[in-house]
Amino acid sequence: MRDIRTILRLTHEEGLSVREIAERLKIGKSSVSTYLLRAREAGLSWPLPIGPDEDAKLERQLFGRAGRPPRDLSEPDWGLVVRELKRKGVTLTLLWQEYRANHPDGYGFTWFCEQVAAFRQRTSVAFRNRHAAGAVMQTDYAGPTVPVIDPATGVIHPAQIFVAVLGASNLTFAHASFSQQLTDWIDGQVRALTFYGGVTKAIVCDNLKSGVAKALWFEPTLTATFAAMAEHYDTTILPTRSRKPRDKGRVEGAVLIVERWILARLRNRTFFSLAALNTAIAELLEELNNRTMRHVGKSRRELFEEIERAALKPLPAVPFELTIMSRSTRPSTRCRIG
Repeated sequence: MRDIRTILRLTHEEGLSVREIAERLKIGKSSVSTYLLRAREAGLSWPLPIGPDEDAKLERQLFGRAGRPPRDLSEPDWGLVVRELKRKGVTLTLLWQEYRANHPDGYGFTWFCEQVAAFRQRTSVAFRNRHAAGAVMQTDYAGPTVPVIDPATGVIHPAQIFVAVLGASNLTFAHASFSQQLTDWIDGQVRALTFYGGVTKAIVCDNLKSGVAKALWFEPTLTATFAAMAEHYDTTILPTRSRKPRDKGRVEGAVLIVERWILARLRNRTFFSLAALNTAIAELLEELNNRTMRHVGKSRRELFEEIERAALKPLPAVPFELTIMSRSTRPSTRCRIG
């Protein structure tokens, strides 16, 4: 009965809110609210009587009869619950059953589901567009470019920033190139898969003409080279629909983070080669992926190692190599007589 006495003291003597009491006692807000509700229903007033039999009386008032253990109102780690749901085959029913195995007198299934939904609602976008581990890699280009100066001529070339992100862990990849044409587009996909050390079941990408001849969500027509790359990695290409940003909401967020976390930090630096720019990007990318996400309590790298690495399909023995086919324009050496 120590908890209820402490909760009532903090409420009546210190005037703390439910949230403040929960934080001080390291228990869930629902637990505090439930105790206070039972106290009101029982007509308890503060201060409580003190004596050898008072705890037994208090227990009867709150829980109906002496000797009945108080209900276990412990709450699970909701962040862990949501991360576990990303694992293949893990369901809310299973997680609730495991919770009740540890807390036999804990909350019911309906309450459990409501709390998971509430946690997702109040946390960041990272949990809203949910993907199973290993299901999808999303790719796109950032809007801003980075100037690269040719040291020989002084000409400035704008570098395009390719961005990729994994759907479950948010592990992010970025790489600079001089164009969004086919060769650089394919190179970005290959580099991203190599960076992750595995292949997702699908790649969701913008419907660039470099890779997509006709953008239909379920029956896209890919360019021959992009289709060959997908076949090489045994993955499915899903181009986004026009003016449907939610189709690639994860990478839209990743692009924004890359622009703020990486490109903004490079804005006052001068680069004379793509190699130098990509080295700088890689260094900041490492910081980004190892930085703890505030609403998750883990970094992108930790989530990747915990839930997503094992779910990726293995890379092929050799990376995809781009082959450019061209038709000869030399005049024919064959002659016709007569």
